[in-house]
Amino acid sequence: MSTINITNARKDLYNLVENAKLYSEPTLIVGKRGNAVLLSEDDWNAIQETLYLSSIPGMTESIIEGANTPIEDCIPEDKVLW
Repeated sequence: MSTINITNARKDLYNLVENAKLYSEPTLIVGKRGNAVLLSEDDWNAIQETLYLSSIPGMTESIIEGANTPIEDCIPEDKVLW
């Protein structure tokens, strides 16, 4: 994560936002009264989705179990009941 002071962040806000979007690189903006992190909307949404899924009892274990299941043990996509 890169760090920039708030004065320089104001001057370069457009580029900071572009870099956050293009490279998924958050930026720590340091100010006298506190700090903030600039990140892309996509990254923010991903964090929120992860937090939501992690809050569902048993979901993390289910995801891990699914990731560890060999592909030959999975049913074909056309057999999945949506």
